[in-house]
Amino acid sequence: MMNMQKTQFIRDISANDEVHSVFALSQATQGQARNGLFWRLVLADASGTVGAKVWSPLSQQFAALAPGMMVAVRGRAATFRDQLDVNVDALHILGEEELAGLDMADFMPASERHPDDMMEDLLQLCRTTFTHKPWMRFIKAVFRDEEIGLRFKTAVGAKHLHHAFAGGLLEHTLSVSQLCMRLCDHYPELDRQVLLAGAIFHDMGKAWELSGGIANDYTDEGRLIGHISIGLEKAEPYLVKSGLDPALVMHFKHLVLGHHGTKEWGSPVLPATPEAMVLHYADNIDAKLAQTRSLFADLGEVDTGWTPFQPTLGRQMYKPARTPEPEASENAKRETVRDTHKDDQCSLL
Repeated sequence: MMNMQKTQFIRDISANDEVHSVFALSQATQGQARNGLFWRLVLADASGTVGAKVWSPLSQQFAALAPGMMVAVRGRAATFRDQLDVNVDALHILGEEELAGLDMADFMPASERHPDDMMEDLLQLCRTTFTHKPWMRFIKAVFRDEEIGLRFKTAVGAKHLHHAFAGGLLEHTLSVSQLCMRLCDHYPELDRQVLLAGAIFHDMGKAWELSGGIANDYTDEGRLIGHISIGLEKAEPYLVKSGLDPALVMHFKHLVLGHHGTKEWGSPVLPATPEAMVLHYADNIDAKLAQTRSLFADLGEVDTGWTPFQPTLGRQMYKPARTPEPEASENAKRETVRDTHKDDQCSLL
């Protein structure tokens, strides 16, 4: 009997475990093996993804498997090239009645923070940063657009690499915006208002570039136009009505156009202002650290260790031992010693 309920999550599967649960298909492609065609799958749920293979003759029972389908799987997990993989012994595509009994939240990875909370943090950052009224007028008008607001709060941040979950775009945008503002505190010569506007909009177009959902693939608009151009297209009518000086509008557009940093990475132009360079590096840092965070999470509870090779980073990553944090009592003692030292210095004055 096939299990038609969600009783097992990918994060809990280890090598040699029996796998028997319902998963979403995030990828499905056919390959050729010695004994015939096989299916190469990526199973997904709210806890992550895992590769799977359906070998012949079972593979011949399925003329079409596609991303977005929900499937009941029975098989066994094994390690292949340092990656967990499931050898499928039985597979069933769920029908409408079977789908009705599922909680789709079990299959949709999402940000750990509620989107409303993240959005409030971003708006508060805007309220304290945008002292030039046209900038605030621009941002308010953008987020009052119901379509933009809804898409921005629920969109994924990428297809695979980083923040590839519901709310990921907002989480990444908030993080990059906060990082940019901290850099402005350290480098006061930066124009923090145009930098914040660029940080908010640098990936805005991804809300239309990617479909989100279980399949999370590129839309036609995403493939043909790309998120950089889409984002500027969405911003344009609000820029026109904002009252911003044309030079500020041009700088804002340059930030969005140059945030990938190099033409090889998809930037139409290279960052040519200090603010554009800061946005590029802040974006890159946040994306890279999100990738390593995900890689380290896959290592489980181990204290240290190497991740599998990550093509997008061009290397394996190592999870190092952490410096121990002092106990609370030690902190108190340290503060007492520091205060005593200050008193001694004051007595000398």
